[in-house]
Amino acid sequence: MKRLLAMLLAALLICGAVALAEESSAPEWEAYDALIASIKAETDPIQREALMHQAEDMLMETGAVVPITYYTDPYMMKTGVEGFYDTIEGFKYFMYTTYGDADTLRINLASEPDRLDPALNYTLDGACLVVNSFGGLYTHAADGTLQPDFATGYTVSDDGLTYVFTLREGLLWSDGTPLTAADFVYSWNRAANPETGAAYGYLFSVIAGYGSEEGLDISASDDGLTFTVNLNAPCPYMLDLAAFPVFYPVQQASVEAAEGYLDADGNLLDPGAWATEAGFVSSGAYVLESWTHDESMVYVKNPNYWNAENVTMERLELMLSADDSVIYAAYNAGDLDFIDTMPADEMPGLLESGNPEFYVGENLGTYFLCFNVNSPMFEGMTSEQASSVRRAISMLIDRSWISETVRLTEPPANTFVPAAMSDGNGGAFRQNDDAYTYLNAGDVGYMSLTADVEGAVALLEEAGFQFDENGMLSAQTPISFEYLVNPGTQHEGVAQLIQEDLAVIGIEMTIRTVEWNVLGGEMMAGNFDVGRLGMNADFNDPICFLEMFISTSGNNYCRLGM
Repeated sequence: MKRLLAMLLAALLICGAVALAEESSAPEWEAYDALIASIKAETDPIQREALMHQAEDMLMETGAVVPITYYTDPYMMKTGVEGFYDTIEGFKYFMYTTYGDADTLRINLASEPDRLDPALNYTLDGACLVVNSFGGLYTHAADGTLQPDFATGYTVSDDGLTYVFTLREGLLWSDGTPLTAADFVYSWNRAANPETGAAYGYLFSVIAGYGSEEGLDISASDDGLTFTVNLNAPCPYMLDLAAFPVFYPVQQASVEAAEGYLDADGNLLDPGAWATEAGFVSSGAYVLESWTHDESMVYVKNPNYWNAENVTMERLELMLSADDSVIYAAYNAGDLDFIDTMPADEMPGLLESGNPEFYVGENLGTYFLCFNVNSPMFEGMTSEQASSVRRAISMLIDRSWISETVRLTEPPANTFVPAAMSDGNGGAFRQNDDAYTYLNAGDVGYMSLTADVEGAVALLEEAGFQFDENGMLSAQTPISFEYLVNPGTQHEGVAQLIQEDLAVIGIEMTIRTVEWNVLGGEMMAGNFDVGRLGMNADFNDPICFLEMFISTSGNNYCRLGM
């Protein structure tokens, strides 16, 4: 049957009249949604790990996710800067730094941020700004452990279903008004509401009442010091969620009074309008004093932060730029004290020189490509054929070469779940054992770390594509698409190497470079064929990587099930 379908597709292509296949080219995805729900309800850690491997198998079978490298966290920091720390999730904390007698730290994290609303942010650089200017029930300590922030502690019921958090007395918003447990009730329900459009809104699905008209099963005590959360099933990473930005409170009065929040008819227009200019109310170590869009931001110490007496750096000045050559030059000229991007051609020298200002931190994340499964490039194909095309393209990519020449601090990746991720059962998820063996057992993943041209051609031939005597795609069955990427010598360098890898068999990939905030918007709207992305762990459990591709997730850029 498969051979018959392949012959039919080839014939239609040759005639130049490819009609839409009766079967959609996008994968059926209800089973994946159900599988993720079962993982979140599973209490046996061994069975839960087995189900998570099954979920990653399903995801990788679509070919929609193309892992390239496993993240590390390279950055440069001036000698004398003390007290900075980052986490394996990629969050960077500047509030407890010192730099000699200086009261200002000058940094670059990225270009213009898209959103600073904790519920609406979906980027790592945005999250770094959020963790320095807002707070939650819990936060990350310098040693990576979780510690109370706005809470003093919690209790959990014997069945693991009810968490009761006790809040600090005297918590204040940056405008001096009280911050209470009621603010958490409002903010969590707001972020979980689909109308808000929070990319991470699906994380609230662990809480009872998620998706109901009544809202989440959470409540605040009359004195505002106790916050109660009822879960659907025991959640081993509940405190990790309590420290994640989308769970941070926002001030209802500021959100709903902002110009542009509602349209002229009283309908919700922009839920994040309140945090698009400097001066908005926050709750953490800093407040945003000024924001010159596409140029600079200035954060100053928030005197109303509960732990303000321990905030050592008075002021953060941010240069907004994505040009890593300009950023690197500014650092070397003494105009920046901290940067976390360097030009690709400077990386070999930094690695070899032993420069004491160059650091490579641990990170838990994956740099990957994302196919839009609804892209016109798959029109006329069955879902199996479209998946074969995507997987063939993935097989053509020489990940080891990308790691050796462009992403120099990052090892090549052939799984989506990062190599160092825990299995939730005291071990590592990415390993072959008696219970599970990866498709490519030798490289412990789903594909070779180097290009497999022969395997890619075989997949494409099964899908009905023809090749000439030189091993190139026939003019009757071409493949072409656009690759969306943000500026930066490393990102653009990866794109160029992939372009060269695919050209080996005649696949035409054009590269379109857009600003980082534009890239996110285009991909969210589905206006792309293939785009570059990165995913950092929200917490050290595979479910955070797998759950992002359920059909209702705001982070499901592949459009699976959508």
